[in-house]
Amino acid sequence: MAEGRLDAQAVEQRLARLDELLERVEAVPGPGGEAALAAVRTLTEVYGEALARVLDLVPPEPLLDDELLGHLLVLHDLHPEPPERRAARALQALRERGVQAELAGVDGGVAEVRLTVKGCGSSAGAVEAAVREAVLAAAPELSEVRRAPERAFVPVDSLLLPRGAA
Repeated sequence: MAEGRLDAQAVEQRLARLDELLERVEAVPGPGGEAALAAVRTLTEVYGEALARVLDLVPPEPLLDDELLGHLLVLHDLHPEPPERRAARALQALRERGVQAELAGVDGGVAEVRLTVKGCGSSAGAVEAAVREAVLAAAPELSEVRRAPERAFVPVDSLLLPRGAA
């Protein structure tokens, strides 16, 4: 990383601080608060246009591995991959770390994940939280991550009629 650049933790801290400041600005009544929010919206639009121009010059693929750039691409509706693909990639990364999770589908901004968890309830909750965090980090435009309903296992033998029954 180049000198003077922010590492991932510093970016997270700045984003949290930005959220706090925006909440405070939104709470300011009257024309001062409205002007501050309009300034932030306008600045965001200009930066979004600048990012779109960068994408006109550079293929997006090298940018997709950077979490911050990925968030900016989503924020400005410029990300070339659909949220389903990004969520599936996040779950693949978790599978490589031993978490048994796969994307069942995305509908209406909600991702459904098939999850197999072994162990006590507290570890299951931690795994579910990690899955939720990973999917929403990869596809922040999704509003929710739910555990998909378990598929019932029906043995084939139980579907066959006994001999003589008709």
